[in-house]
Amino acid sequence: MQFGLTETQQVLKNSAREFFSAECPIGEVRRLMETDTAYDAPLWQKMAQQGWTGILFAEEYGGLGLGLVEMAVALEEMGRALLPGPYFSTVLLAGAAIDAAGNPAQRHRYLSRIAMGEAHATLAVLEADASWEPEAVKLEARPTLAGFALTGRKMFVPDAAAADFLVCAARRGGDLGLFIVPRGAPGLAVSPLPALDETRKLYQIVFEEVPVAEEDFLAIGDSAREALERALAVATVALVAEMVGGMQRVMEIAVEYAKARKQFGKPIGQFQAVQHMCADMLLLTESSRSAAYYAAWSLQKRAPEAAAAVSIAKAYASDAYREVGNRAIQVHGGMGFTWENNVHLYYKRAKASELMFGDAAYHRERLARLVIDTL
Repeated sequence: MQFGLTETQQVLKNSAREFFSAECPIGEVRRLMETDTAYDAPLWQKMAQQGWTGILFAEEYGGLGLGLVEMAVALEEMGRALLPGPYFSTVLLAGAAIDAAGNPAQRHRYLSRIAMGEAHATLAVLEADASWEPEAVKLEARPTLAGFALTGRKMFVPDAAAADFLVCAARRGGDLGLFIVPRGAPGLAVSPLPALDETRKLYQIVFEEVPVAEEDFLAIGDSAREALERALAVATVALVAEMVGGMQRVMEIAVEYAKARKQFGKPIGQFQAVQHMCADMLLLTESSRSAAYYAAWSLQKRAPEAAAAVSIAKAYASDAYREVGNRAIQVHGGMGFTWENNVHLYYKRAKASELMFGDAAYHRERLARLVIDTL
């Protein structure tokens, strides 16, 4: 792999930073946090016009057909801007799942709408035990004359209230299956859950004999498991890249403050203890960036070590983003905890992202299992 961005990737990065700095400043983030869904239609349409909603999908579905490394480049800038709303759940969760599991007709039907910015979606996996393992899925999919009926409950589903449809993991008999469910389907109830990060809303979904048409059945058995694992791997890499962007911005805010804030007649950035904290933030950010881009590259190439690279990146970034936030708050002192300061917004995103798709302990255990499997 290359250890730097290509000229095309650098242009993409610059374009993303310019776009999100202009269209999603922190004041707009704060405004959207106060809404029910953190979704803004004009911002979404501008993102669609720029091609961000189709970055991962093939040109035949209206996408840009770019790779996972380019995705990481864009997501880093979205994380830097603290982008709110359903982009992540639509493109990186539901979209990736349909791309991995759907047949050509299903991809044309759904990915085209996502790529053109005409639909929002999400992925419903977690249940009461909040485990990301496919074995934890218990939601029942009962065959009917017209297709299937889903019964059960999903928890912590991101952006469900803004979604036009859900990609839902369920059990048909003993086999894992993936199904597309319109949000307005009869028997489906969506209710909000408290969320630490108000830029990414979470919901509970109750299914009571929710009908699913045969044409919206995506995959079953090993095919469904492989598609779900692929979608979660893509989303995990995207999340790590987003976390890197957040770390970068938090570090910049802390360094700017250390240069401006004076104590005993000189900037606090001249004190060795503060310099050490800023150096720690730089080390954690750059190390996370290296892990994120290697994971994106290995997953794109379907390298044998891809699963391990994804877990290493997520385990490291889960701890790193939290620690960067800790040190930034320490540099700011008591001001870092105040509502007016923006550092705490990134810190909440860091804590929420730490748990999403498994925390560091989960991925270290996963790495141990991968090592054991090779013996």
